[in-house]
Amino acid sequence: MPAKSQAQQKAAGAALSAKRGETKVGELKGPSKSMYKSMSEKELDDLASTKRKGKPEHKSES
Repeated sequence: MPAKSQAQQKAAGAALSAKRGETKVGELKGPSKSMYKSMSEKELDDLASTKRKGKPEHKSES
């Protein structure tokens, strides 16, 4: 599943880093913390590895 925005991709990257033990879980905030708890390492890797070109910084709410 590809990321819908750059912000989602960055949050997935932070959560993935914590899953792999590269950063502390306590440093996670907001969406990255919930992604860490609810998603597998494979799912996070898929989101974080999405190409960034053409993605909005934040997904519009419409």
